Amino acid sequence: MTLLGRWFARRRAAGTADPGAFAAFLAAQGAFVAQKTVMDYCGVKLGVNWQRAQAEPMFAELLADCRWRVYFAAQADVAAMAESWLRPFARGRERALAEALAGLAAAAVRRAGAPERLAAEAEAAAADYAARLARRQLAAAAPANTLALDAGPVLLETLPIHPDLRHGERVSILGGLRMHMVAAQQEMERQFAPAPLAAVLTAEQS
Repeated sequence: MTLLGRWFARRRAAGTADPGAFAAFLAAQGAFVAQKTVMDYCGVKLGVNWQRAQAEPMFAELLADCRWRVYFAAQADVAAMAESWLRPFARGRERALAEALAGLAAAAVRRAGAPERLAAEAEAAAADYAARLARRQLAAAAPANTLALDAGPVLLETLPIHPDLRHGERVSILGGLRMHMVAAQQEMERQFAPAPLAAVLTAEQS
């Protein structure tokens, strides 16, 4: 093994396999990816009018709904990213892995406390995570830079900026989402040890 290879091996070995820490990480990253993507785009797009727009009740409600709906999908994407990363370390236990990660994502959404007007959507999203991950497992695992992102279409549909004012910006909007997902995967790889973490998560489903 090369010197660089040994360095990466030591970094991986130093990661934690604490399922509680991993649950907190997934919850935080789902929220961060959604909020950062939406708020960064709207802030840049509106420029000097950004603060004033947030004070307008109609825009504020549309913005909040966008953030929540993107979050429901982004939490699924973060779980899918984790599933793809951990799948090679859960051979023969893939279903248990998907169920564990779906449970963590669902718990995160339920703890987040969506507003009453979106409570039914939040519960429907949480209840669907297991099926989403099961479908993902029919295809090859994919890293965050190529993973199909469920949050993308939701983001484009719910942004509180009229589509006519976003002409030609689809690539940059989705690129921002992708960038934050890639950063989340890099942080996950830095903090956690995949083999023991996969073992712990799947053991809890036995």
